[in-house]
Amino acid sequence: MIKQGLIEKYGIEVMYGLHISSMTDVGTISYKSMGAMAAADRFIIKVKGKQSHGSRPWSGVDPIVVSAQIILGLQTIVSRQLDLTNEAAVITVGKITSGVRNNIIPEEAEMIGTIRTLDTSMQRIVHEKIKLTAEKIAESAGATAQVDITIGYPVTYNNPELTAKMLPSLEKVAGENNVRVVKASTGAEDFSFYAQKVPGLFFFLGAKPKEVNILDAPPHHTPDFYIDESGFVLGMKALAQLVIDSK
Repeated sequence: MIKQGLIEKYGIEVMYGLHISSMTDVGTISYKSMGAMAAADRFIIKVKGKQSHGSRPWSGVDPIVVSAQIILGLQTIVSRQLDLTNEAAVITVGKITSGVRNNIIPEEAEMIGTIRTLDTSMQRIVHEKIKLTAEKIAESAGATAQVDITIGYPVTYNNPELTAKMLPSLEKVAGENNVRVVKASTGAEDFSFYAQKVPGLFFFLGAKPKEVNILDAPPHHTPDFYIDESGFVLGMKALAQLVIDSK
C-alpha cells in the first residue's frame, strides 16, 4: 500500500487500526499514546567450530556448546547492559539447528531469533552488543560467529495529538470506564509503517471471557488461544466511530 503510493493518491490523512487481545476483558478497549508496540528485528548467528568425534571433544571445537554460551550471554545484554528504566527490550533465540547424529561434534550451528525494542537508541545498542557478544564468546572457545541482523518493523507510534482527539470517540462506543491506558507491548505490528507516513492510532480490542482469570488466559500464538468473539461488534463500532468523528 505504501510502495504503491495509495496514501498520497487518495489523500489519506490519518490511519486507525486495532488488534484483538486475549489477555484483556471482552467489551474493553486499551491503548497507549506514543510508543505502543516494539520494533521487531531478526537475527541469525552462525557458529563455526571444528568437527570431531563425540568421544574426543578436545580434538575439535564444539559449536553447540559455544552456541549455548552465546545464548546465555545474549540474555545479559538485556539484564545487565541496558537501562531498562528507559524502555523494555527483549532478545529471544527461537530456533537452533546443528548436528547430524549422537556421536559427532558438528562443524556448525545456527541460531535464529528476534529482537524487540521500544527506543531507537536502545535498538542500535542491542544490535552492537549482540554482534560483540557472539563474536567474542565464539573467539574465546576457538570458534567463529557470523551475525546477521535484519531490520524489521519499526516502533508502532500512536500520534499523541490524534490519540487525545479521538479518545472521546472510543469512550462513546465502549463507555468511559471500558477504555483503559496500558503499558507498551513488546509485540510488533506492521501498522507501524503506516504511522510513519501519517498520524496513526492503533488500539487493542478485549476478547478475554470475563469469567476467565487473567492468569489463566492463554496468550496469543499458543495452542490454547481462545477469545470471546462477541467483542467483535465493539471493534467494528469503534472503527466506524473513529472514521465518522475524523471528518
